[in-house]
Amino acid sequence: MQPQIKYIELKSGYSGNGPAWIGLVSFSKTGNTLYFNDKAFKSSKGSGISGNYYDIETGEEYWISGVKKDMTDRHWAGGGTIVVERRILEDYLQLVGKGELDNKKYKITDVDTATAALRVNASENEIITCFNEKNLP
Repeated sequence: MQPQIKYIELKSGYSGNGPAWIGLVSFSKTGNTLYFNDKAFKSSKGSGISGNYYDIETGEEYWISGVKKDMTDRHWAGGGTIVVERRILEDYLQLVGKGELDNKKYKITDVDTATAALRVNASENEIITCFNEKNLP
């Protein structure tokens, strides 16, 4: 799957006011794992309390969705600054039909783009190897 611009919000421990980002999400080969900002996410498949994805390493719940063209990505009862990834800023502005961001609602930053996939893949493969070794004759 090709990387996509997504809205990502931490739900665990927050009431609609968690840290939120708009950034470029990449996918595993199967599309079952999403990577963003040094984190790896899996779908909660409807079993989450307030999120639709969870962080594989911490279990924290996140809401991850496509961005809304009217820029109403946060829940109507939530609030707080949304961080926009610098490398996709122009594409995001074009997507929502704006020339610039409201500095009161948005902040621009850089995010880590490479390490989560390597770390999580190594961790998941290690678990499978250990399990298989225990079951050998």
